[in-house]
Amino acid sequence: MRKLELTIPPPIVTLACGALMYAISQMLPAWRWDWPGSTAIGVAVVLIGIVLDFTGVLAFYRARTTINPLKPSGTSSIVQGGAYRFTRNPMYLGLLLVLTGYGLYLSHPLAFVVLPVFVAYLTRFQIIPEERILREKFGQAYVDYASRVRRWI
Repeated sequence: MRKLELTIPPPIVTLACGALMYAISQMLPAWRWDWPGSTAIGVAVVLIGIVLDFTGVLAFYRARTTINPLKPSGTSSIVQGGAYRFTRNPMYLGLLLVLTGYGLYLSHPLAFVVLPVFVAYLTRFQIIPEERILREKFGQAYVDYASRVRRWI
Protein backbone atom coordinates (compact mmCIF):
# COMPACT_ATOMS: atom_id res chain seq x y z
CA MET A 1 0.00 0.00 0.00
CA ARG A 2 2.92 2.34 0.58
CA LYS A 3 3.51 2.37 -3.19
CA LEU A 4 0.39 4.52 -3.54
CA GLU A 5 1.73 7.19 -1.18
CA LEU A 6 2.43 10.51 -2.92
CA THR A 7 2.00 9.00 -6.39
CA ILE A 8 -1.28 10.31 -7.80
CA PRO A 9 -1.68 14.11 -7.84
CA PRO A 10 -4.73 15.19 -5.79
CA PRO A 11 -6.32 16.98 -8.79
CA ILE A 12 -6.24 13.66 -10.68
CA VAL A 13 -7.84 11.90 -7.70
CA THR A 14 -10.49 14.64 -7.73
CA LEU A 15 -11.17 14.16 -11.45
CA ALA A 16 -11.44 10.39 -10.98
CA CYS A 17 -13.90 10.85 -8.12
CA GLY A 18 -15.90 13.34 -10.18
CA ALA A 19 -16.04 10.84 -13.05
CA LEU A 20 -17.23 8.16 -10.63
CA MET A 21 -19.91 10.50 -9.30
CA TYR A 22 -21.08 11.18 -12.85
CA ALA A 23 -21.10 7.46 -13.70
CA ILE A 24 -23.18 6.68 -10.63
CA SER A 25 -25.68 9.39 -11.56
CA GLN A 26 -25.97 8.01 -15.10
CA MET A 27 -26.34 4.37 -14.06
CA LEU A 28 -29.26 5.13 -11.74
CA PRO A 29 -31.07 8.11 -13.25
CA ALA A 30 -34.33 7.29 -11.47
CA TRP A 31 -32.66 8.11 -8.17
CA ARG A 32 -32.04 11.70 -9.19
CA TRP A 33 -33.72 14.24 -6.92
CA ASP A 34 -34.27 17.62 -8.44
CA TRP A 35 -34.93 20.44 -6.05
CA PRO A 36 -35.07 24.17 -6.61
CA GLY A 37 -31.71 25.82 -6.41
CA SER A 38 -29.58 22.66 -6.48
CA THR A 39 -27.68 23.82 -9.56
CA ALA A 40 -27.05 27.32 -8.20
CA ILE A 41 -26.01 26.03 -4.78
CA GLY A 42 -23.78 23.41 -6.40
CA VAL A 43 -22.07 26.02 -8.56
CA ALA A 44 -21.61 28.30 -5.52
CA VAL A 45 -20.00 25.50 -3.50
CA VAL A 46 -17.70 24.66 -6.43
CA LEU A 47 -16.66 28.32 -6.65
CA ILE A 48 -15.98 28.45 -2.90
CA GLY A 49 -13.79 25.37 -3.29
CA ILE A 50 -11.88 26.94 -6.18
CA VAL A 51 -11.32 30.14 -4.18
CA LEU A 52 -10.07 28.11 -1.21
CA ASP A 53 -7.69 26.22 -3.51
CA PHE A 54 -6.45 29.48 -5.00
CA THR A 55 -5.83 31.04 -1.58
CA GLY A 56 -3.84 27.97 -0.54
CA VAL A 57 -1.69 28.11 -3.66
CA LEU A 58 -1.21 31.86 -3.22
CA ALA A 59 -0.07 31.36 0.38
CA PHE A 60 2.53 28.82 -0.80
CA TYR A 61 3.80 31.20 -3.47
CA ARG A 62 4.07 34.02 -0.94
CA ALA A 63 6.05 31.75 1.37
CA ARG A 64 8.23 30.73 -1.60
CA THR A 65 7.67 27.05 -0.98
CA THR A 66 6.70 24.23 -3.30
CA ILE A 67 3.11 23.51 -4.23
CA ASN A 68 4.03 20.11 -5.66
CA PRO A 69 2.02 17.63 -3.56
CA LEU A 70 4.14 14.72 -4.75
CA LYS A 71 7.37 16.24 -3.37
CA PRO A 72 6.64 17.54 0.16
CA SER A 73 10.34 17.12 0.95
CA GLY A 74 10.89 20.25 -1.16
CA THR A 75 8.92 22.36 1.32
CA SER A 76 10.98 25.25 2.63
CA SER A 77 8.64 26.51 5.34
CA ILE A 78 5.47 25.75 7.27
CA VAL A 79 2.73 27.96 5.87
CA GLN A 80 0.52 29.07 8.77
CA GLY A 81 -1.22 32.21 7.52
CA GLY A 82 -4.50 32.74 5.73
CA ALA A 83 -6.64 29.61 5.45
CA TYR A 84 -3.79 27.62 7.02
CA ARG A 85 -4.80 29.11 10.37
CA PHE A 86 -8.02 27.04 10.21
CA THR A 87 -7.08 23.93 8.24
CA ARG A 88 -3.75 22.30 7.50
CA ASN A 89 -5.04 21.32 4.07
CA PRO A 90 -7.10 24.12 2.51
CA MET A 91 -6.25 23.00 -1.03
CA TYR A 92 -7.55 19.48 -0.34
CA LEU A 93 -10.57 20.91 1.47
CA GLY A 94 -11.17 23.08 -1.60
CA LEU A 95 -11.10 19.98 -3.81
CA LEU A 96 -13.59 18.30 -1.47
CA LEU A 97 -15.86 21.34 -1.78
CA VAL A 98 -15.59 21.16 -5.57
CA LEU A 99 -16.75 17.53 -5.45
CA THR A 100 -19.51 18.39 -2.97
CA GLY A 101 -20.76 21.16 -5.24
CA TYR A 102 -20.60 18.79 -8.20
CA GLY A 103 -22.70 16.30 -6.25
CA LEU A 104 -25.28 19.02 -5.59
CA TYR A 105 -25.23 19.92 -9.28
CA LEU A 106 -25.79 16.26 -10.22
CA SER A 107 -28.67 16.10 -7.73
CA HIS A 108 -28.03 12.43 -7.10
CA PRO A 109 -27.82 11.13 -3.51
CA LEU A 110 -25.52 8.23 -4.37
CA ALA A 111 -22.94 10.61 -5.84
CA PHE A 112 -22.21 11.71 -2.28
CA VAL A 113 -21.02 8.19 -1.40
CA VAL A 114 -17.81 9.06 -3.26
CA LEU A 115 -16.95 11.93 -0.89
CA PRO A 116 -15.85 9.76 2.07
CA VAL A 117 -13.82 7.64 -0.35
CA PHE A 118 -12.07 10.81 -1.56
CA VAL A 119 -11.35 11.94 2.01
CA ALA A 120 -10.10 8.48 3.03
CA TYR A 121 -7.84 8.15 -0.01
CA LEU A 122 -6.32 11.61 0.33
CA THR A 123 -5.86 11.22 4.07
CA ARG A 124 -4.13 7.84 3.80
CA PHE A 125 -2.07 8.25 0.65
CA GLN A 126 -1.40 11.99 0.51
CA ILE A 127 -1.85 13.78 3.82
CA ILE A 128 -0.39 11.25 6.25
CA PRO A 129 2.81 10.81 4.17
CA GLU A 130 3.10 14.61 3.81
CA GLU A 131 2.73 15.05 7.55
CA ARG A 132 5.35 12.40 8.23
CA ILE A 133 7.83 14.22 5.97
CA LEU A 134 7.00 17.63 7.46
CA ARG A 135 7.47 16.29 11.02
CA GLU A 136 10.86 14.88 10.03
CA LYS A 137 11.87 18.12 8.31
CA PHE A 138 10.54 20.74 10.75
CA GLY A 139 10.35 18.77 14.02
CA GLN A 140 8.63 20.41 16.96
CA ALA A 141 7.57 23.45 14.95
CA TYR A 142 5.36 21.25 12.76
CA VAL A 143 4.14 19.19 15.72
CA ASP A 144 3.06 22.41 17.45
CA TYR A 145 1.30 23.65 14.31
CA ALA A 146 -0.46 20.31 13.83
CA SER A 147 -1.64 20.36 17.44
CA ARG A 148 -3.21 23.83 16.95
CA VAL A 149 -4.80 23.39 13.50
CA ARG A 150 -7.10 20.60 12.35
CA ARG A 151 -6.24 18.39 9.41
CA TRP A 152 -9.45 19.05 7.43
CA ILE A 153 -11.75 21.46 9.29
